[in-house]
Amino acid sequence: MNYLAHLHLGGDAAPQLLGSLYGDFVKGPLVGRWPAQIEAAIRLHRRIDAFTDSHPLQARARARFPAQRRRMAGMLLDLFFDHCLARDWQAYAAQPLGHFTDRVYQVLAAEPELPGRLALMAPRMAAQDWLGSYREFAVLEQVIAGMQRRLSRPQLLDGSLAELERLYEPLSEDFRAFYPELMAFAEAELNASG
Repeated sequence: MNYLAHLHLGGDAAPQLLGSLYGDFVKGPLVGRWPAQIEAAIRLHRRIDAFTDSHPLQARARARFPAQRRRMAGMLLDLFFDHCLARDWQAYAAQPLGHFTDRVYQVLAAEPELPGRLALMAPRMAAQDWLGSYREFAVLEQVIAGMQRRLSRPQLLDGSLAELERLYEPLSEDFRAFYPELMAFAEAELNASG
């Protein structure tokens, strides 16, 4: 799952929102560098990733991609599933997407010590409403271009937007089948740790 899904699944409290994002920027063992609630949210982020990566519905969705693209299919699915979540937000959340993303941006702006690359990204994320912009499929082209800039072999993503467009309906069906299961998993994990 990508940023929006992790934020949606990780809990509403400010430390939970922070940890839900930190999970993509903090690597290695958690040894008390962050407050306990943030570290708990980082651990939940990692469990959500493990659940997602090993789920049969995810395997089915990855298998929809041509063999030469499978190596990148997980990243593309994370991105596409955030698009589906933003597009269909009202089916999964009571709060409007704009209210949710505004709160996330406020929490990020109020945190003086964001980790690594997140500290550089957070102001742009808010100014350009990255999370809300996922509603528009066309935005994925910009996101993929940004991903390509960070890859040592950017050509691995050449043509991937056209593939996502071709697979739009079956991947949307995969999302609708998978996301409620992921929500139930995340809720159970939150209840077990809280």
